[in-house]
Amino acid sequence: MNILLVEDDLRVSELIKRGLEEEGFTITTAFDGLSGKKLVVMHEYDLLITDIILPEINGLDLCKEVRIIKPELPILMLTALGTTDDKIEGFDAGADDYLVKPFEMRELAARIKVLLKRSSKNKSGFILKFSDLEMNLKTKIVKRNNQELSLTPKEFKLLEFLLQNQGRVISRTEIAEKVWDTHFDTGTNFIDVYINYLRKKVDKGFDNKLIHTKSGMGFILKSEV
Repeated sequence: MNILLVEDDLRVSELIKRGLEEEGFTITTAFDGLSGKKLVVMHEYDLLITDIILPEINGLDLCKEVRIIKPELPILMLTALGTTDDKIEGFDAGADDYLVKPFEMRELAARIKVLLKRSSKNKSGFILKFSDLEMNLKTKIVKRNNQELSLTPKEFKLLEFLLQNQGRVISRTEIAEKVWDTHFDTGTNFIDVYINYLRKKVDKGFDNKLIHTKSGMGFILKSEV
C-alpha cells in the first residue's frame, strides 16, 4: 500500500516512515503542504497522512483541496492540537481520522489498516435507504425526499453508520469506535455535536424526524410515521 506522509519535522517524518515501512507500507514523504498537494495530483496513493501545522499550505487547507481533487482518498491527520474543537475542525476539513501526538506506532498502524479496509469496501459503491432518505456511497450524494443534502465528510460517515444500523440504538462508545476509530472520552461531547449537526441537515423542515436520542443509551435512526 502506498502512503503519502506530509510532515515538516524531519525527525518525526523519518521515524514514522521507518516504522510504517517495517509494517510493510511504501511511504512517500513531503515536507510542506504545497509539495504534498502536487504529489497527490501527480500520483496515486492509498492513504494521505498529514500534520496540520505545515509550511506553504496548512494541513486543514490541504485536506480540503485533496477532498476536491480526490474525494475517495482516506486522510489521517497527525497533530499536537488535541482539543475537541481542533478535532471537529479537522473532521470538517475532510479528515477520516485524527491522531494526537505523541502516539504509539502500533496505534498509527492499526488506524491506517482500518482506514484502508474501509476504503476498499466503499469502492464497490451501493445505495443505502431509509424512509425518504437515500445515500449513494459511490457518488457521495445524500438526498432526503429527493432534495440533495450538503454534508461534511465526517457527517457523511456518521450518517452512513446510522443507515447501516437503522432501527437499532447505537451507543456513543460504538459510534466513537466505528466512525472515529477511537475510544470515547466521556469528558467530551464531540459525538453529540456531530449528531446535532446531522440532525439539522437531515430532519430540519421535515415532519417525519429520523434521528432520535435515547436518553442514557445513544442514538437511533427510525421513522416517527
